[in-house]
Amino acid sequence: MSLVLYGIPNCNTVKKAIDWLKENEIAHTFHNFKKDGVSLAMLQEWSAQVGWETLLNKKGTTWRKLSPEQQAAATNATYVLQLLLENPSMIKRPVVVLDGKILTVGFNPEELQKLR
Repeated sequence: MSLVLYGIPNCNTVKKAIDWLKENEIAHTFHNFKKDGVSLAMLQEWSAQVGWETLLNKKGTTWRKLSPEQQAAATNATYVLQLLLENPSMIKRPVVVLDGKILTVGFNPEELQKLR
């Protein structure tokens, strides 16, 4: 079983997910978007699994810093995935991937419980 938690280390939601995994003794690898990056191919695969709408975090400061025109243009996968590639902080976090399949986007203890 290969569990990877994708996110940024200073995100409170990512911290909660990491703490939960540690408390439940579930082995995982952490992939830091800022340090380790994210590829367009990865974003396309994730989008195919859960949809770009799920991946786009419209509640964060990075989204709010976009111009109204950029926000209004976020209506299709091509545009949004390019935004996420350029601004990985706009990816909803954490993305938890088990053996190549997304288990959850965001901290969801109920879904993570299935790992036990």
